[in-house]
Amino acid sequence: MFSEIILSVQDLHVSFKTFGGEVQALRGVSFDLFKGETLAIVGESGCGKSVTANTIMGLLPQPAARIHKGKVQFKERDLTRLSKSEMRQVQGVDISMIFQDPMTALNPTIKIGEQLTEGLRTHKKISKTEAKKKAIELLNFVGIPNPEERMKQYPHQFSGGMRQRIVIAIALICEPELLIADEPTTALDVTIQAQILELFEEIQERTGVSIILITHDLGVVAKIADRIAVMYAGKVIEIGEKREVFYSPQHPYTKGLLSSVPRLDLKEEELQPIEGTPPDLFAPPVGCPFTARCPFAMEVCERVYPATTSLSITHQVDCWLQDERAKKLFGAYV
Repeated sequence: MFSEIILSVQDLHVSFKTFGGEVQALRGVSFDLFKGETLAIVGESGCGKSVTANTIMGLLPQPAARIHKGKVQFKERDLTRLSKSEMRQVQGVDISMIFQDPMTALNPTIKIGEQLTEGLRTHKKISKTEAKKKAIELLNFVGIPNPEERMKQYPHQFSGGMRQRIVIAIALICEPELLIADEPTTALDVTIQAQILELFEEIQERTGVSIILITHDLGVVAKIADRIAVMYAGKVIEIGEKREVFYSPQHPYTKGLLSSVPRLDLKEEELQPIEGTPPDLFAPPVGCPFTARCPFAMEVCERVYPATTSLSITHQVDCWLQDERAKKLFGAYV
């Protein structure tokens, strides 16, 4: 379906120095993103989703954050090796990001029109008149009524859904090739969520932009994702096409996520939460990080991290349960 790789994250390790020690936030994250596709990254809070996005965007807090190893290859360039000035030429132009809270993503003291046109005038070097015309067209596209008048207003004069549409417009103003959306519907009610998802689909159909969608909401994933990467404790533990992950999940954690989602055909008491908590990333386990919470854990899971098993061209999983020899040698704890 997709053939051209636009972004390749390879063995990415990122940590943060804190007063309590060093947090190993990413521990060997690898995935590819194809031109024109939507890749959803899912997992519990603290698993490394947003850190991955911020690393790609060059937004890691300094000097606390450190990239130990790995590459973020965007077309022909390794983004981890770019200087701050070089990265500014990428941010908002080739790669844009939509943040979770539209109110804090917008400057409350600056009119919407100025915030929209700033990127255009900085990076594209066009006139104020041309920038205003483009901004009005984009506001109209994302569903803001009466865009000429709304350009003169401040963020507090818009609803939450409208503000999110404006943030999307700002991200699209320079026509990026990659759009990173970090939980873009979390702060919105269900009706507005549906409208924003439809907008994403329309944007991709019109522009062909590649999208990385970070979310907790598997309903959102089911609606717009082409492929899904499941993260846990700073690692991508399963990745595959949407139908493969939803209908044939192989990692116990992925199965747990899907089992904990409410369904209309199940009673409330039949939901199956994942017991326990994620591991401490100050001192992450040497083996599979899900071992302490896994009902199928074996002795080998605690001692050695599993190799990646390819179940198909598009579906890979890191789990010892895929290794028949390991199951015969070690057996399950429970």
